[in-house]
Amino acid sequence: MHDEENKNFQEATQGAPAAEATPETAQPAAPDAEQKLAEAEARLAELQDSFLRAKAEAENMRRRAQEDIAKAHKFAIESFAEAMVPVKDSLEMALKVETPSVESLKEGVEMTLKQLASAFEKNRLLEVSPQAGDKLDPMKHQAISMVPSDQEANTIVSVLQKGYTIADRLLRPALVTVSQQK
Repeated sequence: MHDEENKNFQEATQGAPAAEATPETAQPAAPDAEQKLAEAEARLAELQDSFLRAKAEAENMRRRAQEDIAKAHKFAIESFAEAMVPVKDSLEMALKVETPSVESLKEGVEMTLKQLASAFEKNRLLEVSPQAGDKLDPMKHQAISMVPSDQEANTIVSVLQKGYTIADRLLRPALVTVSQQK
């Protein structure tokens, strides 16, 4: 029965204000508070360690990304350069021929042009070559002059120079002559 009274007394004093607590009841709370403080400090140290590790990892990722970007800029045209080397080789070989005929020169130029077109295609460098009668597209064409024509106004009469896009981005607009309104 004595244990039951002790238990009831402890339950009653736990809910009581601190001023009513006796020195005997305050002692068990002190180790509990110290234990909670130690747990909080351990958790704080763990969180600080996790934070520092995450910060270091983020810094490493940022540094690696910068290195990757620098390499991409440095070697961005590597694929295009590899495709252009055979074109240069063909041109150099053509110049080495001592007595070329017109026919052999024409054949060599045609083959070199095919290599160049293949290099352009491989690297997504595409021609913008509008046809006569097409509507003027200011996003792809640049009108150099307007001429009287039987065609509808602002349609292409002739192409003076082809344009080029690279990966759907305009590199150079096609230079065209357009019809003017009658």
